[in-house]
Amino acid sequence: MLAERRNAIVIIKLLLMAMFWGGTFIAGRKLALEVGPFSGAFMRFLVASVLLAGIMLRSERRFALPGKSQIIPLFLMGMTGIFLYHFFFLKGLRIIEAGRASIIIANNPIFIALFAALIFGDRLSLIKGAGILLSVAGAVTAITRGNLLAGLSGGFGWGEFWLLGCVASWVTYSLLGKSVMSKISPMHAVTFSTLIGTVCLFPAAVIEGLFESPAYSWEAWASIFYLGYFGTVLGFVWYYEGIKRIGPARAGLFINFVPIWAVLMAYVILNEPMTISLLLGAVLVSSGVYLTSLGARTQ
Repeated sequence: MLAERRNAIVIIKLLLMAMFWGGTFIAGRKLALEVGPFSGAFMRFLVASVLLAGIMLRSERRFALPGKSQIIPLFLMGMTGIFLYHFFFLKGLRIIEAGRASIIIANNPIFIALFAALIFGDRLSLIKGAGILLSVAGAVTAITRGNLLAGLSGGFGWGEFWLLGCVASWVTYSLLGKSVMSKISPMHAVTFSTLIGTVCLFPAAVIEGLFESPAYSWEAWASIFYLGYFGTVLGFVWYYEGIKRIGPARAGLFINFVPIWAVLMAYVILNEPMTISLLLGAVLVSSGVYLTSLGARTQ
């Protein structure tokens, strides 16, 4: 009975995690329209770094430094998953709508599965292959707004380019993490890569004009806190708690809800249009991610 109750609590946390991650696109859109990408990313991860370091100290009673062999991989994780990803994220959200952005980035698990098969030799089953095709079809539907011919003749712009940079950065970060997390805990890997990324973002933010910018609005500060606390710290802590409690395959399925939440919140909060192509793209991408996760679980 106690185990079932704990599982139910974890499932609620994973549903909230998906909602928080969906909300990062709304907060990111608001922040990107006011703050430069390096400055916005630095402020987000300054908040996240302080909180993650505090959580690690509280849970482990010490701040254990990584070994020498892990420094370079963690540095590369910080540069790809923190520095580059969130620069691309805010650059892209400055140009295109939050709902469409979420559908493009929801392809992260698909490309991780694809490149894990190419680099690490992970098996690419028929179910995984079908999931990849479905998800890519969903992204194309969202990018081209349901008109493939018109999309090919001019529907792909800088916003989509920056967000595909997000996908490439996150795939690299995740594949590096696959190796690093076999030696240290996920909490250590996330905390140290976040600290490294934050330190690297600081000089770029200063050059961009971090200390010369006018005072941020309350919406910008609220977005920074949301992205740092709910989108980074609480989201990742609950995600890894779910992995520990119910396993990576079941916990990973909740990522399917992220683009759905993002599209709904963009409609309610940002007044973005709820088009048929956007909904179809979200359904196709979510179905593709589900099939890919199912294929991994049945191997």
